[in-house]
Amino acid sequence: MAQRQYGRPAPRRREPVPVAGLWRALGLTLASTVVWGVAHIWAGRRAAGFALMGLLAALVLGGVTAVLAFQDRLKQIVVQGSWLNAIIAGILLLAAVWALVVIRSFQVVCPAGLPTGMRITAGALVVILTLFVCTPLVYAANATYVLRDTLSSIFSGDRSGGAVNASNPWKNRPRVNILLLGGDGGRDRTGIRTDSMTIASIDTRTGNTVLLSLPRALHQFQVPARMRSVWPNGYTGDYGPDGTCPPGTCLLNELYIQGERRANLEPGYEKGQRGPHLLEDVIGHLTGLKLDYYVLVNLEGFKDIVNAMGGVRVHVSRLLPIGGDPARGIPPSGYLKPGWQHLDGEHALWYGRTRHADDDFHRMDRQKCLMRDIAHQADPQRVVTHFEKLAHAAKKTISTNIPAALLPALVKLSGKVKHGADISSLSYDPAKIPGFHTDRPADATIVQVMRRAAADAIARSTRPPATPGATPTAGRRAAGSVSLKNAC
Repeated sequence: MAQRQYGRPAPRRREPVPVAGLWRALGLTLASTVVWGVAHIWAGRRAAGFALMGLLAALVLGGVTAVLAFQDRLKQIVVQGSWLNAIIAGILLLAAVWALVVIRSFQVVCPAGLPTGMRITAGALVVILTLFVCTPLVYAANATYVLRDTLSSIFSGDRSGGAVNASNPWKNRPRVNILLLGGDGGRDRTGIRTDSMTIASIDTRTGNTVLLSLPRALHQFQVPARMRSVWPNGYTGDYGPDGTCPPGTCLLNELYIQGERRANLEPGYEKGQRGPHLLEDVIGHLTGLKLDYYVLVNLEGFKDIVNAMGGVRVHVSRLLPIGGDPARGIPPSGYLKPGWQHLDGEHALWYGRTRHADDDFHRMDRQKCLMRDIAHQADPQRVVTHFEKLAHAAKKTISTNIPAALLPALVKLSGKVKHGADISSLSYDPAKIPGFHTDRPADATIVQVMRRAAADAIARSTRPPATPGATPTAGRRAAGSVSLKNAC
């Protein structure tokens, strides 16, 4: 019979470290990150596990169904501030729930008795996994916030817009006329000269659009009656009411600067708004159209927008110089070669603004083609991946009086314009419009010619095709008006 040893405790049996159990717990946690509830079911908590699986399935199926069934509606939702706030809150809530699912999944399958070092290591791995899950969601919430901030900054509207009937903004409005302005503001410039001035006249029912381009060099033009105390004999700039304008002065592209300098021309508007509104009033008077809104794009910032969207592919019809000034003997720094070219922001800007290879009127045509190409080629994936850069460029580059409340309706209308609507172009070019000129004072007769050309182009754009499925042809258009599809 073995003798009992006194004074010395019996040796304890050492339990093995549960390494295998730890790896199994981490694997189940990883699986639960992808399919909620896996860890709970393995641990015997079947009710909780299946509930988590059902919640995840409902979220995924609901999201996919919404994207597939309500694509057009979603495009309108993402330009509304209240919806964007709800989306931000929903994304952050989803991130918090997902993080709790990951952490709780590890807790329910974590083996007991882990040494301190292993517990710390396992906890760190779970935290890393949680961050891996939440980071894309936090990024999405931040991008949504940037979108909301950008929209509220750009589309703040002003007193000219009036109240918007958000449910039916086009009621009793068969057309909406938007003045698109391209300004040459930059570090080396004083003020802004709007070398690009185009009216987009859009049929609110069909989306058929007429682009009316006005020449920057329209000289000593007539102004609305309320401005004739300042310029009774047509626009004479700073030369006084009875002054004589030398060649190359008193041009349409100077009006923005005049509006900013002379607050009495557009009373009630703030600095930065007076110039565009003066252009709205004068161009509306010349064309006989009521201009509803304006959009001003600073051409220097335009480069950043094109770069952020990955460039634009355009057709160059002839050799176009980059920079230079033949009149002063300055050679160009390079050329855009004929044919299809994929242009970055700098070269796209020169494509739209150079005129030394032809003239202002060909440049007007190129600018409209460039707008069309950018609208058709914007790559959603590129826009998403470069969203913050694009938003930053847009805030610096674009100003408008379009109110945010009108954005959903404009998004819906732009879908019609992009998919199947007829887009025609009218350039106020003396070679295309009989009786029109730019190099002599534009008297009342020229105003009548401009109004008649605009009215005819718009009337023809609303006329149904002669046969089902046919599209309007150049022969049926107003003088100087062509299909932009064919022109580009």
